[in-house]
Amino acid sequence: MTFHQHLMSQPTWVVIWVFWLVFLNIASAAVFAWRHVEARWVLAAMLANMPFMNLLFSYFDYTRILGLSHIILWTPLLIYLWQRRQKIQLKTPFGIYIHALFISNFISLIIDYIDVIRYLLGDIGIVGS
Repeated sequence: MTFHQHLMSQPTWVVIWVFWLVFLNIASAAVFAWRHVEARWVLAAMLANMPFMNLLFSYFDYTRILGLSHIILWTPLLIYLWQRRQKIQLKTPFGIYIHALFISNFISLIIDYIDVIRYLLGDIGIVGS
């Protein structure tokens, strides 16, 4: 099966969650990247994540190790965004967006760290189950 087929076979909440993450991470390019350096870093992480995730999928199939892509790219991104938090005004559209992205990517990273640890302990299983 393709990555997309695996994803679409997941429970509805997983599919919605993944599409939410994709939407948030791509919105930086469509709406905010031209004015905000933080959004350009989000876009860079997303553009790097897509081929890296595909590479992991080609070697390991749809297993828990796919979270490694987010761990490698989003951990430094979130550290950077955290360090920039004082310069981002929450009551602006960009501030609301970047906070939603931060919280969503942070939750995803928790799941990814758990999945990768489980993979390394021998539970290769399906992502997020």
